[in-house]
Amino acid sequence: MNYYITYGTADYLEKVKRDHPNLPMQLMENEHTAMIMYESEQASIFNEPKRYEVIDSSGIIEEKGRFAVLNNIPVTIEGKPLFEKRFKDRARLIEKEPGFVAIRVLRPINSDTYVILTLWESEEAFENWQSSKAYNHAHKKRGTSDGIDQQSIFPRPSYVTKFHLIEEE
Repeated sequence: MNYYITYGTADYLEKVKRDHPNLPMQLMENEHTAMIMYESEQASIFNEPKRYEVIDSSGIIEEKGRFAVLNNIPVTIEGKPLFEKRFKDRARLIEKEPGFVAIRVLRPINSDTYVILTLWESEEAFENWQSSKAYNHAHKKRGTSDGIDQQSIFPRPSYVTKFHLIEEE
């Protein structure tokens, strides 16, 4: 399965979404930009998309998702197998959290930056996950010699972007 993301102004991306009513796109924005994202087996409708392969997923993207968190993680070529194994072997506790909608682990096609996309019913649901026992369990090895973050597979720091759903009128 392919996953496509493109960025631009909210006005322009709203037009793109209107022009493709049969595609289940999520239109979201933050204080800096807007984005549209969708998954499909087909080629992208975008001229220059960020294209990913879905390597792990749970939940349905177009249901109830009002808040998206994208954890952008650069990974070296040599580190890709280890990084992907880490996510394929994850405890899957996030799926049981109140307000969780979906997760996609996205392998980049034309870059080195993976995206761990989580979709939530609200920003509050995401923040509750971050302070939960399940979150602590999922990240218990972070900062230890067993933690993947201690491996030399990350060429640069990761970063997080957050977006809110643009309500349709």
